[in-house]
Amino acid sequence: MSGDGGERIAKRIARAGVCSRREAERRIYEGRVRLNGQTLPDPAVNVRPRDLVEVDGAPLPEPEPARLWRYHKPPGLVTTDRDPEGRQTVFDSLPRHLPRVVSVGRLDLASEGLLLLTNDGELARDLELPARGWVRRYRARVRGRVDEARLARIAGGVEIDGERYGPIAASLDEQRGGNAWVTVSLAEGRNREVRRVLEYLGHPVNRLIRIAYGPFQLGNLPRSAVAEIRRKAIREQLGREV
Repeated sequence: MSGDGGERIAKRIARAGVCSRREAERRIYEGRVRLNGQTLPDPAVNVRPRDLVEVDGAPLPEPEPARLWRYHKPPGLVTTDRDPEGRQTVFDSLPRHLPRVVSVGRLDLASEGLLLLTNDGELARDLELPARGWVRRYRARVRGRVDEARLARIAGGVEIDGERYGPIAASLDEQRGGNAWVTVSLAEGRNREVRRVLEYLGHPVNRLIRIAYGPFQLGNLPRSAVAEIRRKAIREQLGREV
């Protein structure tokens, strides 16, 4: 909120936990958001506390205190609220007692492991900021016999098909016949980055598990299980109240 000027409507929608700010802007452009009874053509609008905002015909819920959960995503689910191909989504499989949540970043269809969920889209945006420098750590099962010297080459980053990837730390954990387990740590976490880089090295990934997102760990959380992170832990990591 900025004085009497209100706040951007996409931010209001995100704070209510309906979706991320980016997704809110997309819904506005699709004509799915109304302000005081009028459909909005674009998101360049500020709203005030008494304004009525509706998304897909439903009034925005009142914002609740921000909460954060660890979720052990199984493979085979897409990280989106709607899939045009009709595939099952992460949000279809969550326990019914959870409030409406959005994901912090994504994991692709075949990937598994730690996915953070929150009821506050602004918190999700905050946790995704590259400026945080939070490391995403993965365990990858790859094909072929891994040469540790080749793995070390990506420590300074690598360019693949004209696209530059930042520094990546990778180490060989175990070689099992024609497959190996590798631990990979990176700060950017762009779409399919781990898969692309390891395949570039000649090692296609046949299983990918995210085991950490910044300070938050998958630990021994069972597959498909959800566990809430204490507010104290969130506050300590962010250095502020949530």
